[in-house]
Formats: sequence, structure tokens, C-alpha cells
Amino acid sequence: MKPAFTVMSIRIEAVSVDVPQGYNVILGQSHFIKTVEDLYETLASSSPTLKFGIAFCESSGKALIRYDGNDKACIDLALENAKKIGAGHSFIIYLREGYPINVLNRIKSVEEVDCIYASTGNPLTVIVADDGNGRGILGVIDGVKPKGVEGEEDKKERHDFLRKIGYKK
Repeated sequence: MKPAFTVMSIRIEAVSVDVPQGYNVILGQSHFIKTVEDLYETLASSSPTLKFGIAFCESSGKALIRYDGNDKACIDLALENAKKIGAGHSFIIYLREGYPINVLNRIKSVEEVDCIYASTGNPLTVIVADDGNGRGILGVIDGVKPKGVEGEEDKKERHDFLRKIGYKK
């Protein structure tokens, strides 16, 4: 009797994503060529001061990295890191003068967005599988391991910080 499947050779790679100081990144999966335009409209209408760049790895047809944005530095970072990740139908957004919390729910509501893997200003590692024909994102490593449990002074510092930046009253 023949087996029901054939085991393929898959290479797993850890891709380091550049997240410079003052930038945030959002990494996600989508499924259609209009992703770049829809994400552009979503981000542009979210805040007049938000600076952003988007890159989307097409996974069929011409299989190009599609891109857009309103800030050259963000666009350049998005393109550079989309090339490194190279996973079909993945997108990467770089933000300045705003945070993922300001746009994440709007991005999730874009009809062709399947999922968000990460939204962070931390060091980011993307775990990618490559079968020789295509690449896919298996998951991410966001930031560093915990160094302990917060104490009372840490709680006060967190509480004060959120009020200082205007996220709590």
C-alpha cells in the first residue's frame, strides 16, 4: 500500500527584523493584491501625523514585493525586511510618530487581512519555513525573555508611565 503523503524537505530559518529606535513594526498575513492599497488607506486615514511604509510579498502571478507609504525611511525598512522574510502573502508595516495600538484594530478589519503575527518596537525574529518553492511564517520571537516578576515599585512605574504618555487618565 502506498503512503497517503510524501514528506518534503523543509528548511527552517530565523530571520532578524530590523526595528530601529523610534519605529514600530506590524507583521501580518493577507491574501490579495489589493492589500497594499487597502492598508495604505487604512493607515493614512488613522492619523494625520502617522508616518508609515508597507511592503507586501505577493505569492502568485508576478510574485513581486508590492509597496507604498508616506515616509521614505519607513518604506525602505519595509522593503528591506520583506525581502529578508520573503514569505508569500506576508506584509510588514513600519510606523513612526504613532504606535500599533493606534491602528491595529483598523488593520485587522481590512477584509483581506488573515492574521497579525506581531506588533512591536522590540527586537523581532521571524521563524520562516522554506520548502524550496515557497516560504511561510511559522511564528515570531518578540523581544527578550522575562527577567523576573514586577514588584510594587515596578507597578507604580508602569501606572505612572501610562498616564505620562496619555493612555490612561
